[in-house]
Amino acid sequence: MPVTDVTHDMDTRSLTITAEFAAPVERVWQIYADPRQLEKVWGPPSYPATVVEHDLTPGGRVTYYMTSPEGEKFAGYWKVTSVDEPRGFTFEDGFADLEFTPNPDLPVSTNVYAFTEQDGRTRATYVATYATAEGLQKVLEMGAVEGASSAINQIDEFLAR
Repeated sequence: MPVTDVTHDMDTRSLTITAEFAAPVERVWQIYADPRQLEKVWGPPSYPATVVEHDLTPGGRVTYYMTSPEGEKFAGYWKVTSVDEPRGFTFEDGFADLEFTPNPDLPVSTNVYAFTEQDGRTRATYVATYATAEGLQKVLEMGAVEGASSAINQIDEFLAR
């Protein structure tokens, strides 16, 4: 499994996931840069993602929804704040309605995704920081660790194709 460590810290309001992939940084970058590839790994296996809009540039927006096994759709968005291709990017990630209007009742996270090469492999660090400890607690209760870990753990299999 690619995920090697998951920690959350209520004092810093952060959730950090570390993973290692059997591919170079440039290949891992392509997963996030290509909306069709991102769809294959963004949601957990039982909640596949559909990317509607994809502009991975500073100031750009990515919109998506995940579909439950029962067919219910859950939408979200990224507001891209910086890009350092292929080493990583930063963005705000929030929940939205199906027209991609942000949901003010659910927390928004500030995210830093960083990719570093180690002997032809990629070490990825995913850090999500919330404005409040309550916001972090809410997403933990919603299953963020399990959902994100199962989504990230799909990446090695996808890369092997």
